[in-house]
Amino acid sequence: MTPLALLAKAEQAISSLEDVLVDLVAEFAARDLPLYLVGGSVRDALLGRLGNDLDFTTPARPEVLTEILSSWAGTVWDTGIDFGTVSAQHRGQQIEITTFRSDTYDGQSRNPEVVFGDTLEGDLVRRDFRINAMAVELLLDDTGSLTARFHDPVGGLEDLVHRRLDTPDTPEISFRDDPLRMLRAARFVSHLGFGVAGRVQQAMVDMAEEINRITVERIQQELNKLMEGTEPWTGLDLLVSAGIAAHIFPEIPAMRDMQDEHRQHKDVYAHSMQVLRQAMDQEEDGPDLVLRWAALLHDCGKPQTRAFNEDGRVTFHHHEVVGAKLVRRRLRTLKYSKQMVADISQLVYLHMRFYGFGEGQWTDSAVRRYVTDAGPLLPRLHKLVRADSTTRNQRKAARLQRTYDHLEERIADIAAREDLARVRPDLDGNEIMQILNLPPGPQIGQAWTFLKELRLERGPLEREEAIGELKKWWAEKGE
Repeated sequence: MTPLALLAKAEQAISSLEDVLVDLVAEFAARDLPLYLVGGSVRDALLGRLGNDLDFTTPARPEVLTEILSSWAGTVWDTGIDFGTVSAQHRGQQIEITTFRSDTYDGQSRNPEVVFGDTLEGDLVRRDFRINAMAVELLLDDTGSLTARFHDPVGGLEDLVHRRLDTPDTPEISFRDDPLRMLRAARFVSHLGFGVAGRVQQAMVDMAEEINRITVERIQQELNKLMEGTEPWTGLDLLVSAGIAAHIFPEIPAMRDMQDEHRQHKDVYAHSMQVLRQAMDQEEDGPDLVLRWAALLHDCGKPQTRAFNEDGRVTFHHHEVVGAKLVRRRLRTLKYSKQMVADISQLVYLHMRFYGFGEGQWTDSAVRRYVTDAGPLLPRLHKLVRADSTTRNQRKAARLQRTYDHLEERIADIAAREDLARVRPDLDGNEIMQILNLPPGPQIGQAWTFLKELRLERGPLEREEAIGELKKWWAEKGE
């Protein structure tokens, strides 16, 4: 798309906000202060995807911003005021205005010494990438209507036209100031489908170790944003090829060059990226981070379980068990929530269960255990297992999908007769204590586990039958 076409898109996006912004611009104009739409908001306006979060910059100091926004918006908050940022909510738009900055960095941490600036150019040149270093000055014409003036001191529009990520300053200086920008590059690649300039990629390779200056919390946030992109595999490829992934998530690059057990055209890494694509194709309500991470990492246990059988064929026995452990350890290191850790690792652990049964070999007991072990993750497990078929053999692919169709039919059939969502013993703990005349203790838990296993194996039992089986088990245990 040409620069003129992009500018036309931006002008259209900004004009659509006139009713929201014209009074705000008037407040600044009354104080003889300029106001600039800036950064990602300008980039998105040029791409025709401006959202409800608008970023602005101005020479006005934070106390002036608070005064202006308090008179203009119904809701104002100043949690970022120490960094020169005041935010507001008005007519469905979230507004964030930041005083010009000309920060300095110590080269040790990524936290700058906040210094307020006096020029727009000085504010823009300190930003991470040229495509985020453009601004649109909002003005009022003689009739009081909103107009705009475009500012592009570092060539961001040209980069946008060429779908390229480059830094305003040299990438070495930019990444030394804030190494998180290397992860942001991968995130923008994932979301925008852009490539990185050659000098940016080389700097990422040369400075990969600098990522260790970043806290795991910030790394986690950026990785999640990357994974929520439209093409997360492109951002992951950038991190892997630059050597950054080896520092923050080594289990991902470890899958490269790992031939799968069938010695087919794809190595484990390429296969995992394809599974990620196919899992995303099944998403229904936007990005599903749990599903995406599980798809990417489902085979991460293969490098540690690689072996060769007597015929010289490579095997990865129990890689799902090893993989689940690796996932739990890595996600805990990155301080993911307990629920995320549990869900992703359980999907990795269960993804091979389906392959243990052939077509028509699923007993009622096996179906119950599959559903019970998956629990609320069952819909995601369905998607993951279906996505895990990347064979080029059309007959084999059709057979696998047909077999899984059959399994889902079996699940639906049994669920129609039993409450598969809550498979519990036919007797509860109080009943067990009363029947066996036992006080609370570990024996009650053992009895409950026995009845749970019996329920999974045989389905729901009549009360008298369950009592009889419990008494029989207890008598045998006593002997």
